[in-house]
Amino acid sequence: MADNPMLKFVSVERDMPEKRDASMRREDFGEIYAEFAEAKAAEQASRCSQCGVPYCQTHCPLHNNIPDWLKLTAEGRLKEAYELSQSTNTFPEICGRICPQDRLCEGNCVIEQSGHGTVTIGSVEKYITDTAWDQGWVQPIAPATERRESVGIIGAGPGGLAAADRLRHMGVQVTIYDRYDRAGGLLTYGIPGFKLEKDVVMRRNKLLEDSGVNFVLNCDVGVDISFDDIRAKHDAVMIATGVYKSRDLPAPGVGADGIVRALDYLTVSNRKSFGDDVPDFNTGALNAEGKRVVVIGGGDTAMDCVRTAVRQGATSVKCLYRRDRANMPGSQREVANAEEEGVEFIWLTAPKGFVGDSVTGVMAQKMRLGAPDATGRQKPELIEGSDYVEDADLVIKALGFEPEDLPKLWGVDGLEVTGWGTIKASFQTHETTLEGVYAVGDIVRGASLVVWAIRDGREAADAIMEWFATRTIAAE
Repeated sequence: MADNPMLKFVSVERDMPEKRDASMRREDFGEIYAEFAEAKAAEQASRCSQCGVPYCQTHCPLHNNIPDWLKLTAEGRLKEAYELSQSTNTFPEICGRICPQDRLCEGNCVIEQSGHGTVTIGSVEKYITDTAWDQGWVQPIAPATERRESVGIIGAGPGGLAAADRLRHMGVQVTIYDRYDRAGGLLTYGIPGFKLEKDVVMRRNKLLEDSGVNFVLNCDVGVDISFDDIRAKHDAVMIATGVYKSRDLPAPGVGADGIVRALDYLTVSNRKSFGDDVPDFNTGALNAEGKRVVVIGGGDTAMDCVRTAVRQGATSVKCLYRRDRANMPGSQREVANAEEEGVEFIWLTAPKGFVGDSVTGVMAQKMRLGAPDATGRQKPELIEGSDYVEDADLVIKALGFEPEDLPKLWGVDGLEVTGWGTIKASFQTHETTLEGVYAVGDIVRGASLVVWAIRDGREAADAIMEWFATRTIAAE
C-alpha cells in the first residue's frame, strides 16, 4: 500500500516561505516573501489533516475546496490543483497574497487547534496559481457560445472584475467603466507592491481584456457618461464602485498642511511605482522621505501606510491607535511585519488636535479600555490629564472609508440606500431596488475584504444569468 501523502502535521513542522530580512525589504517595494519551491509546497500541503469537517473551507468566504487542492499539491498534481482552486476563486494568486488568512482559513485550521501550527494555506494557494501562469495553464476565456446580452459594470475593482470573468465564461458581453486610468481599483492603487505586486494585477487585467472584456477607463460616471446612458446601453448593470470617501477627523487644526488622507498617500506611492510622473510626490507633499510620520488608525490601510512610509525613507514612523494590540482590526501578521521594519506602535492613544499651520505635531491623549459597547468591544475612555504632543511632519489619516452618495452624484431616482449610505441590495441576488441593476462589494457591505467582493461579484453574475433566463421565458 502506497504511503499516505497527507496527515504529516505530526512529523513536519509549519514553515512559511522565507521572508527577506527587514533591513533589506525596507529599501524597496518588492514582495517580502520568497516563493515556495515545488518540494516545499508539497511538503507543507502534506501537513493537511484532511479533516471530516474542514473549517478552513467553511470560514473562507468563497468556500474554496482547500483540503482537496492541498492533497493534489502534495501529490504533485499541480495543474489539477490549479483547476480546482480557480473553479471557486477568480483570483487565487491575489487572495493568496492579501487575504488575512490568520483570521479566515488558517485561523480556523483544525491542526492549529491541536497545537501543531496551521497549514500555510495562503502561501500554497499563491504558489499553485503562480506556477499555473508560469506553465501557461492560465488562458483567456473562450466561451462555448457568445450571447447577445450585455452587462455594464461600474467599477473595475475585485467585485467588478470577478463578475466580468464569470459573465464572460457564460458568453455575456461585458463593458467595465472606471474612473481611473488602470483597472483594478484598490488592488492597483490602494495596496502597496510589497503585499501585492502590480504586475500580478496587470496580467489579470490583460487576461480579461484578451477574454473580450471591454474596459472604458478614465470614465467618471455622472460626469463623462450618465448612469441612465449606461442602463440604456446594456441589458443589466452592476455597481461595484467600492467606497472611497475617507472618514474625517473633527479635531482642531485638521486642515493644516501635511495632514493627508491615506488613500491619497497610497495612490501617489503606487503611481510612482508604475513610473508615472506624480507632482504631489515630487514636491514632497505626499512623500515621507526625511519626515517624522504619524499614522492614525489601526486597520490594514494604516499598516499599508506605515510600511510605505518606512520604504520612502521616513526619519521615524509611528502608528497611533486608540485601543490595544488585541483589539486592533488589522492583521496581526501585518503588525508584526511593520514592527520588524521599524514602525513604533503607540497603543491606547487618540488624536485630540494638531499643532502648526504646517503640521509639527499631533496633540495626543492616552486612553484606557472601559466597559464593552453595543458591538461587544471595550470602549476607549479618556485618561484625564494625559495629553501630550507627538512630533510629526506628515500625518496620515487612516480612519476607514464611507460610501459616496451615488444617487445624488449620478442623479438616479429609485436607487435606495441604507442608513449608512451603502446601496440597498438583496443578500441573495444582489439586485437593487432598480430592476436589472445589481450592486456588489464594499458599496453594499461597507469597507470589507477583497475576498468578499470577489464572492459578491461571482454570485451577482449568476443571479444576472438567472434573470436573463426569466426574461427569455417571458418573451416566449
